[in-house]
Amino acid sequence: MSLWMRTQQLKGNAFQQIRAVYGDQFPIEVRHFLASWLEERMWVEIEPQNPQHEQLVNNLVEDLAQELEAKVQTMTSEAVLVAKWNLLEAARMFRSRYSQCPQILFEIIRNCLNAELRLVQQAENDFQGNNWLDQGMNMMTDTTADILQEIDLLQSQTHKTNCMLQHLEQEQEAFALKFHECSKIAVAKQQLEAQSPQNIDLQNQMKEQHENLQQHLKQKATSIVNQRCRLLDLLKETVTRLCTLQSRILDDELLRWKREQQLAGNGAKFNSNLDTIQDWCESLAEIIWQNRQQIKKTELLIQNVRLNTPVNMMDPHDVPKSLNAQITQLLSSLITSTFIIEKQPPQVMKTNTKFVSTVRLLVGGKLNVHMNPPQVKVTIISEAQANALLKNDKIATKGDASGEILNNTGTMEYQQATRHLSVNFRNMQLKKIRRAEKKGTESVMDEKFSLLFSSQFSVGGGELHFQVWTLSLPVVVIVHGNQEPHAWATVTWDNAFAEPGRAPFSVPEKVTWAQVTEALNMKFTAATGRSLTEDNLRFLAEKAFRTTCLGNDYNSLMLSWTQFCKEPLPERSFTFWEWFYAVMKLTREHLKNFWVDGLIHGFIRRKQAEEMLSTRASGTFLLRFADSELGGVTVAWVKANAVVCMLLPFTSKDFSIRSLADRLSDLPDLVTLYPDICKMQAISKYCTNETQITSSNGYVKPLLVVHIPTMAEDIPSQSNPFQPQSPVNGSDDPYDMLEILADMDDMEMVCPDILRSCTTSKP
Repeated sequence: MSLWMRTQQLKGNAFQQIRAVYGDQFPIEVRHFLASWLEERMWVEIEPQNPQHEQLVNNLVEDLAQELEAKVQTMTSEAVLVAKWNLLEAARMFRSRYSQCPQILFEIIRNCLNAELRLVQQAENDFQGNNWLDQGMNMMTDTTADILQEIDLLQSQTHKTNCMLQHLEQEQEAFALKFHECSKIAVAKQQLEAQSPQNIDLQNQMKEQHENLQQHLKQKATSIVNQRCRLLDLLKETVTRLCTLQSRILDDELLRWKREQQLAGNGAKFNSNLDTIQDWCESLAEIIWQNRQQIKKTELLIQNVRLNTPVNMMDPHDVPKSLNAQITQLLSSLITSTFIIEKQPPQVMKTNTKFVSTVRLLVGGKLNVHMNPPQVKVTIISEAQANALLKNDKIATKGDASGEILNNTGTMEYQQATRHLSVNFRNMQLKKIRRAEKKGTESVMDEKFSLLFSSQFSVGGGELHFQVWTLSLPVVVIVHGNQEPHAWATVTWDNAFAEPGRAPFSVPEKVTWAQVTEALNMKFTAATGRSLTEDNLRFLAEKAFRTTCLGNDYNSLMLSWTQFCKEPLPERSFTFWEWFYAVMKLTREHLKNFWVDGLIHGFIRRKQAEEMLSTRASGTFLLRFADSELGGVTVAWVKANAVVCMLLPFTSKDFSIRSLADRLSDLPDLVTLYPDICKMQAISKYCTNETQITSSNGYVKPLLVVHIPTMAEDIPSQSNPFQPQSPVNGSDDPYDMLEILADMDDMEMVCPDILRSCTTSKP
């Protein structure tokens, strides 16, 4: 199937991206009516500089115009009158605009076809993988089409200035020859006047010839000056457009990618378009480098043949130096900005634990940096050092590092298939860390560090040298697992509320609850597979603000960092974040299926649970996260006497022994999951198959069963009657093994003293 047929199958916004590729330079009507003729020419394989292809390119304008005129002759329907007029206008435009420089038209057509092919392939790949026509996912955006169009325009303009530069060079060479000839005639005239003063006719003849040459040189000089000015005007326009496009790619698109990468640290979906950004940056690098060479050559041509500039025209002698400085700065900014961390190191980093990271130079392949592969070094620096680095733009020396990292050097490698120039650090390990002095309530989990990746290399055969570096996202260093929750609070707050262009690593002390809501929901959804509801979020707001009287406009209330993770909850020894983090961890590790299926109410208060169950039949139960314990889930159920009871919360330790589904199936008192779901219907698919009695090694497997003590109403109130009993409950009670034996009816021949001590200890 031809490319144009594939293109026409695209629909909606996808086809609009194709339309954006074609503009006034090459109308889409020409693409449509000459589709086969254009594609048969195999533009990609034609090389304008190849002498064998030169004639094809030189004939392009006239061939294309004639083909359009012939096409118009075959179009007889009145319905295509406007199309016929457009095609004839296009033929006229091609002749007037590109007859002297057919290479430009060739490049325009090839760039349009290449851009069209990229868009079609992207759309077809997205359709096969993600059904983008139905879902609108992974579709080429308007921004992408605009950037591609601007790149194509700059490429065409660069080819145009190159043609102008070549023509200027030829004109100056011809001028130099004529100037040399004029000089020879002047010398011969002087000699003739001295040697043969009587030969007036010959003198007059030589004088006339000399004056004609001088007049011709004067006209030629004026023409060359005009050409120089037009060339410099176009080069200035190109540099200006390059500045605008580069700012758009680096300051908008690449920064957006970095922000999305940071939010991915909080669990946001990250559809990386880094390869697309690399394509743009590589095109920029190529265009900038070509224009830089043209500017340097223009400067050399102006210096070689210095001509007087008319008063009403700008002096072209100083312009190339200014343009060269501008475009060199553009190149420097492009290279230093595209040295990026593709895979961030872990933001909560434990000492003496292996970690990985990947660094990539987006323009390395295009600038042939890989021909002399650069070394990349990694050091860890403090927040203060990161600030000093950004202010002074000086890379920290070895003595300035805040810690010691093993395996912290690597060589960038170029992958031909992917065109990636990168280095993958697979075995880094933080050996030691040097911390700053703490103030007030600061802790080690509040302190932020960053990994500094640095390298140096040259481009253009050693003409330009670059020292590049980039900082990782903030890192919190811990030495023990119990520091992890608070460390993640620091990281989560930073990822969520870091502002663009901030000083490392400043974050607001207070943010609105709406912002906190977004961060918590993002984190919880990524960890558990289902988002929080409005009721869940209101419950969390009441907990965070320590009040149940929030009102309706609570999303605009400001929550402080202290309320978030420093100040303990009322009558508790833990903070809001510690409670939320423990619930999230428990759900992720043990309750994920239950949460995704909506079987856990979770974020409701004890009183609310009692009210919900009070009107239900006995045996109705629900699951809620415990308020009084970190990482606990409790069962609230209705007893036969319409009393709502709560089981002592289950924790991760309990679920490592027996799953929630198995524990619920053990309890006959629990019949219906709120509001009216049969218990076994809800949990059966998560229950363990316990039909196998004998294991492979011949031992009989005991069955651990959870039960609620009978006669609970007679147990003294100081003990907890609703602790679910299990033969192994993970405690350090010395009677655990005796209770196990007592629970086993098959065990009859047990020492009476042991059995007596066991049974008397039980209620």
